[in-house]
Amino acid sequence: MGTTRYEFRVDGRLSEEARKAFVDMQTSEAPLQTVIHGEVLDESHLHGIIAQFQTLGLTLVSVHPIP
Repeated sequence: MGTTRYEFRVDGRLSEEARKAFVDMQTSEAPLQTVIHGEVLDESHLHGIIAQFQTLGLTLVSVHPIP
């Protein structure tokens, strides 16, 4: 897979705890969602990020690679 930038969108706003879990990524707020984007090293890393959303109880709305 190689390193690829991804955009993740979750419902609502991130708590301070959740922001710390994604310290290597940038976050911004959109209406009713939070956008998180950054480098994903490989498929295993991508699955780990998605698992982290689940662990934190966040609702993942979308995941897209950024060209």
